[in-house]
Amino acid sequence: MTAERHHRQRILAEVGEAGQQRLERASVAIVGLGGLGSPVALYLAAAGVGRLGLIDDQQVELSNLNRQILFEDCDVGRPKVEAAAGRLLILDSALRLDARQENVRASNVEAIVAEYDVVVDATDSFETKFLLNDAAVLLRKPLVHGAVLRWGGQVTTVLPDGPCLRCLFRDPPQDADIETCEEAGIIGAATGVVGSVQAEEALKVILNVGTPLSGRIFQHDGLRGDTRITRFPRDADCPVCSSQPRINDLARYAEQVSPRGHVRS
Repeated sequence: MTAERHHRQRILAEVGEAGQQRLERASVAIVGLGGLGSPVALYLAAAGVGRLGLIDDQQVELSNLNRQILFEDCDVGRPKVEAAAGRLLILDSALRLDARQENVRASNVEAIVAEYDVVVDATDSFETKFLLNDAAVLLRKPLVHGAVLRWGGQVTTVLPDGPCLRCLFRDPPQDADIETCEEAGIIGAATGVVGSVQAEEALKVILNVGTPLSGRIFQHDGLRGDTRITRFPRDADCPVCSSQPRINDLARYAEQVSPRGHVRS
């Protein structure tokens, strides 16, 4: 049954039997189960990634359903991690799932990141994004960053010894400068595009194939039908990934992240 389920990807030269076994042994933390986390979770589960950490502290809302394809009408009011776990087990009953209804904060981020082979940032809280970035750099764990708004979004992958999110954006923006999906709006299909690229990146990292988006940012503009990839270098003065980092631990963070919490895109 398992061989037949994954046959179409096992015949790929980049996967094969050894690669499929590697996927089955791998673990991925998906932080945020909204518009981005939904396609990420579905595609990683379908690909046969053996263990998924589902991390979110939100409940399903009716306004989520235009883009958060893990959920249905009957899930409204349920914890997202609970509803997502049920949906994914229908897809593949052999999955190992860690349903963690919790918020990522300074006190638990290192323990979460350390537990998994790859971390996927599917949140919309900038403070959480930078917290995940810093923990991934400190623990030398791959991190797949994604963000989405209106008709488009972006993806980049942070690898050990490569450029990190702070090489692109030194610090999180101020709350007054941030537009949320609730304020600006979002097309559900855009989250599908960006989340699918994040899933591809996680699979490439696990399989050690292809060219991950390390030092490159994938930018998608669905309204214009335009996709481009821009290179960016490692910042020699980056506060976390340079040779003389100023962020050596995460104690400087407030105990609780931004009240906007995890992805609601």
